[in-house]
Amino acid sequence: MSSSDRPVLPRVSIIIPIYNEEAILHSAVVDLIDRMKELEWPYELLLAENGSKDATVQIGQQLAERFPQVQIHSLGEPNYGKALKEGILRARGEFVLCDEIDLCDTDFYRRAMAILEANEADLVIGSKAMAGASDERPLTRHAATVVLNGMLRIALGFKGTDTHGLKAFRRAPLTEVARQCLVDKDLFASEFVIRAERAGVRIREIPVRVLEKRPPSIHLFRRVPNVMKNMAKLFVAIRVKG
Repeated sequence: MSSSDRPVLPRVSIIIPIYNEEAILHSAVVDLIDRMKELEWPYELLLAENGSKDATVQIGQQLAERFPQVQIHSLGEPNYGKALKEGILRARGEFVLCDEIDLCDTDFYRRAMAILEANEADLVIGSKAMAGASDERPLTRHAATVVLNGMLRIALGFKGTDTHGLKAFRRAPLTEVARQCLVDKDLFASEFVIRAERAGVRIREIPVRVLEKRPPSIHLFRRVPNVMKNMAKLFVAIRVKG
């Protein structure tokens, strides 16, 4: 095979977990692809589907057939963290961007990539809670973020302001961190950030504006028992097993 025949690896891998997103999936992906033209990065868009009961899989497959940069893989169970981890391990780009289908924040992409390309950090976190951020979600959702971050600081010594949502990182040093994570569902992202912090990864937080396009696919209060159970698992994974 000549060098001209070899497939071009993406410079950027965008990972978006999806669950029961038939209402917005098509429009959100098409809009994101259109806005990505301005950034001019070779990229792949990995849709990490996890246990949808609606037409999300079929729509994702149609998008993958229409756009060569789009791929969809299905986990077969509703597990956000496991799907995100699988997406990270499947990523091929030098840089990885983790996003949400109801955000698709290309302004974060641009700002985070500038930091990574300048070699000022290896992991950039889009914080909803730091000074300068704008969290326009319902009050209960904002309060849940504050409570969770407080628990992570007290139980695990977390030093930042946010672990969930938008992230950008160099794939090489962070893939092994993702592989080491033992907790899934809602707290995979927290374990990922805390393990990176403890491993001495250079981390930078930047403020973001969060305005969701639709209510959460799983009601907040239905998630509380799993969050508490996984918080106990996270404490054991970090403090006991290391």
